[in-house]
Amino acid sequence: MKRKIITTADGSKTIHIEDWNEQYHSKHGAIQEAYHVFIKNGLNLFENQNVSILEIGFGTGLNAIITYLEGAKKNLDVTYTGVEAYPVSMEELCLLNYVDQLDEKTLKSAFEKMHIANWGDRVSISEIFSLQKQQKNFQEISDEEVFDLIYFDAFGARVQPELWTVSVFSRMYNALKKDGYLVTYSAKGSVRRAMQEVGFNVERLPGPPGKREMLRAKKI
Repeated sequence: MKRKIITTADGSKTIHIEDWNEQYHSKHGAIQEAYHVFIKNGLNLFENQNVSILEIGFGTGLNAIITYLEGAKKNLDVTYTGVEAYPVSMEELCLLNYVDQLDEKTLKSAFEKMHIANWGDRVSISEIFSLQKQQKNFQEISDEEVFDLIYFDAFGARVQPELWTVSVFSRMYNALKKDGYLVTYSAKGSVRRAMQEVGFNVERLPGPPGKREMLRAKKI
């Protein structure tokens, strides 16, 4: 499928898939969406502890690098796992501007480490942040009570409805520890009902710019 790099409303770049009219991140602002959904309403639930995170849709690594940055500020020891079926090419990654937009020059080395790391290996990005990238379909996830937090950042249900089903959310529920959370930018009623069907307690929260609501689900 034809892909191109575009600039979103907050100045940060993302990848646009023309055949789907779909982006890896919100056209209203890639970085500000990631912060709102995954940091403000996800990572900020934790402080001064070890936290194990699963990202569904590792993509460009944006969520990973802001978690690296903000986790250090909150004294979190982060074990991060990113699942991606179709890795982004290095040519595309070199055209993204997250490090410059975040204005944190120290992030350049960490961002590079994340993307040159071998798939399947767990690597130390810093003393308090480790990363394992897994190249596989989301439907292959079989972890049991491993994660404290899931970033569910798959492509939208409009283009990939099979990723937003009871079957997939059952795997997410099983992968979380008790009292763990899943956060996603989606607020579709069908998504909320699928989460509830597998046992999640789901709440609607104010969405990022361009979206009225988002969802956060808790394993109880």
